[in-house]
Amino acid sequence: MSSAGIPPGQPYPGAPEQPHPAQPYPGQPYPGPADQPYPGQPYPGQPAAGQPAAGQPAAGQPSAGQPAAGQPAAGQPSAGPAEQPYPGVPGQAYPGAEGPARGGLEERQKLHPLSPLLNGAKSIVVIIAALSWQTFGQLGAAHFAMVVGVLAIAVVIFSVVGWWNTGYQVVGRELRIAEGLIWRRNRAIPLDRLQAVELRRPLLAQLTGLAELRLEVVGGGKTEAPLAYLTVQNATILRERLLALSGRTPGPVPGTTTDGPAANPAAAPLFRVRNQDLLVSQLLTPQAFFLPIGIAWVVTQFVMEGSWTFIGIASTVTAMAGVLLQPIRRVLRDWNFQLAHDHDSRLVLHYGLVETRSQVVPLHRVQTVRVTWPLLWRKSHWLNLRLDIAGYSAPEAGDDKSSDRLMPVGDIATARFLIAAALPGVDLATLATSPPPLRARWLHPLALRFYGAGLAPDVFVTRWGRVTREMSLVPYARIQSVRVVQGPLQRRLRLATVYADTAGGRSGMARDRDLAEAWALAEQLAIRARQARDPESPSSSAPFAPPASGAPFAPPTSGAPFIPPAPGASSPPGPITPDDETFWQRPSQP
Repeated sequence: MSSAGIPPGQPYPGAPEQPHPAQPYPGQPYPGPADQPYPGQPYPGQPAAGQPAAGQPAAGQPSAGQPAAGQPAAGQPSAGPAEQPYPGVPGQAYPGAEGPARGGLEERQKLHPLSPLLNGAKSIVVIIAALSWQTFGQLGAAHFAMVVGVLAIAVVIFSVVGWWNTGYQVVGRELRIAEGLIWRRNRAIPLDRLQAVELRRPLLAQLTGLAELRLEVVGGGKTEAPLAYLTVQNATILRERLLALSGRTPGPVPGTTTDGPAANPAAAPLFRVRNQDLLVSQLLTPQAFFLPIGIAWVVTQFVMEGSWTFIGIASTVTAMAGVLLQPIRRVLRDWNFQLAHDHDSRLVLHYGLVETRSQVVPLHRVQTVRVTWPLLWRKSHWLNLRLDIAGYSAPEAGDDKSSDRLMPVGDIATARFLIAAALPGVDLATLATSPPPLRARWLHPLALRFYGAGLAPDVFVTRWGRVTREMSLVPYARIQSVRVVQGPLQRRLRLATVYADTAGGRSGMARDRDLAEAWALAEQLAIRARQARDPESPSSSAPFAPPASGAPFAPPTSGAPFIPPAPGASSPPGPITPDDETFWQRPSQP
């Protein structure tokens, strides 16, 4: 058959890659012989090499009307890969699927419809407190109520608009939250950075059966994504789901979705505070002792002036309430405190009266345990235990809203038991410390003997405080960095302070140690931190040399006191650390 007899649009009966010899690529000069194809161009009307013909499916693709490989037929639910979203609107499930798709992909969820009322109620309380008694006296009861009513309506409307434009969804290993109407804000929280998910129930939430979820991530200075509010069941299930996706727990266990460790059959109770002891402990505070003095002063002023106005009485009552605010908040916060171990050996805390909190603390997130002996508690042999937890920023002084409880009040035997539960292998009764050198009395003339530091087998121990005595226990595996710091007076006295920094925001501090001892202590902290994190590291395999006379450091055994080196002592013969630890050798002094 001649080429001239082939109708246009029909394939050339030669090799598939050759065009019709008489028809070069349209609009282009044919550069080669007539029997050679135009380089890189198909025959007119034919698809390029590797491409299907018109109306035909590509290789490996289904024909028209047939489902793709691995895809269900029309009207059937999708069974595609869990990680592939449905093409179209991000976050939508596959068509026909019931509920969330596999792989954590789901439609955007809204908060509970009562959330605007609860959030608005909190704002209204803040507004009323901001108006003060003076505004009430100037406006009168009727006008004051009208102002509050108008502001309340505006707050509720604003809360409803915010609730309507707020939603969350779990996509793979991310929690995505969208909120805002005028200023849109979209956040994607990687769940592998998730450290804690706390469930809180303020008073109004308890009355309405709702709860708030507060997420804490590594490096966050505040709560990353508070979800207020969800039902208690949904909040508990979501918390376990997020923890499971983050790798902090293998997943929820049947029967563990109830609120509080006492109601959790999989949790083994460890400790429950006696509310009577809690009340007495808060009466043994400076605020409670100064309250009679304040009352006597108010009564004296009333007797001397003869009469008081309403504003004067209200201001006095407000001032007296402020004095008692901190002890009252502590009682309400720690009421019915319960501590338990769950099925994953995590610490489960549940506490609070007006606002209940339920918190799950994996042991690997415990950065520091702090022990406090207040002055007025010592007669009853009581003490307080707190945790520094990764993901929570360090609380400010006097902050009672932080989530760092381990034991609000208890005796020494209970403290030893709970410390062993939070830091396995650590016994409070065997932790020994040594004081700074005597020349440090120029910096601490009255409290030198209350300062100390020591190296236990598993933790770095420091203590301080004369009136309120405190002790800090930092596990070696949680140390992030080690610092040796000298101030102007310390340089003159040949002293230095050693800091062991953790991810919890606080540091273990060995204050005002001899300079040679400080550098040796920093060296040992670096070695032990590496060994605790990686038992196969080179530094962990190097044995300690036996202490020689004048050695700068002797690692103490369990329960043995920390013996500071003699000033100006030299290092013992033989290497005890790898070459990269020469940084911690004492620098030459001018």
